[in-house]
Amino acid sequence: MSDVTSASHRRGVYSSPCKQITYSGVTVMAHLAHVLELVKTHRLLLQADAHLPNVCTLVTGEPVRGSWWGHPRSHEIFRVNCSLAGHPDVLLLKLISEKNTYVHRALWPAIVAVGQARESWQMGGLSRDALVLLEKLERGSPLETSGGSSKAASELEKLLLIHSEQFHTESGSHARSLESWDAWRRRRNFKHVLPRVPQAKRQLEGVLEVLNAEFGGRGRLPWQRRTESGRTSRRL
Repeated sequence: MSDVTSASHRRGVYSSPCKQITYSGVTVMAHLAHVLELVKTHRLLLQADAHLPNVCTLVTGEPVRGSWWGHPRSHEIFRVNCSLAGHPDVLLLKLISEKNTYVHRALWPAIVAVGQARESWQMGGLSRDALVLLEKLERGSPLETSGGSSKAASELEKLLLIHSEQFHTESGSHARSLESWDAWRRRRNFKHVLPRVPQAKRQLEGVLEVLNAEFGGRGRLPWQRRTESGRTSRRL
């Protein structure tokens, strides 16, 4: 865990304001306005996906195969992503099918309730390194992580146990700033009353069920697993 260091919280790599740059006569900010409206409407929006609503398809007008970084309009996609992640009504998480998902603030109470639940599907299979990192975050300030600690951080992130933001180090490499949900709530002055965990899970499941049905998706939440029939079921 030597690659984890204490740090004051900094904004993520996607959190810096984006300049208004024109690509083929369509401005990034015009795309952003449309994307923000869809986040508000759907409440969940992926960065990339074959079926569910996502930023890549909205920007390019077509499904993006493989990594969007190789797409001719990757710079435009990136600038919409960075503006969206920095918006005060949007939270970026590894939520649907372990993919980057933008979450509207209407769902934040449910997200925090589930993140702090410490249910068996979250805690049962954690590695020792992930448990140590979680304990450190719960005791103190946000931590910066890179290198050898990235795997443990990813474990916690995919189970919604922590909040994380990416940023660029001075050397230009990617790292993450990690914090507990209690720390996130203090930093964001988030004082909403949280729903009970079963209610929070049902709310998130309901939103995703509507999206899957409408767009022919197969997205699942961290506590759900795929069955042989293709349906999802809860992990206990």
